Amino acid sequence: MQDTPVVLLAGPRQAGKTTLVRHISGNGARYLTLDDELTLMSAREDPVGMIRSLDRAVIDEIQRAPSLLLAIKKSVDEDRRPGRFLLTGSANLMALPTVADSLAGRMETLLLLPLSQSEIEGQSVNWLDSVFAGQIPRQGTQA
Repeated sequence: MQDTPVVLLAGPRQAGKTTLVRHISGNGARYLTLDDELTLMSAREDPVGMIRSLDRAVIDEIQRAPSLLLAIKKSVDEDRRPGRFLLTGSANLMALPTVADSLAGRMETLLLLPLSQSEIEGQSVNWLDSVFAGQIPRQGTQA
């Protein structure tokens, strides 16, 4: 966010995207979630007006209103300051042709995957590495 106008945090459901961006949004960026029906309706009916009213924003679940992406492109073309928009979306969002084309060169995509069981338990065991080394880790033990 220090060198790119738009950052997309993509990943599967329940990976922690919303939790992470809510924490980050405390630094002066406005937080909007498209899970909220009124916000979603506003985004769909007047995407340009919604984006025009934002200086810096976190927009959660951007895939619910892809028309916002063209409005973000227009806004970023007028003001290329880094860190203007932090978006979250599903991992397959970038597969949509309009998405990939609309923010090319303006957006960086980061993939957030869920924590592994060993990460949740605070262990450094890598299950796959252990198995390939001929050791099958047991729950609650370290390899």
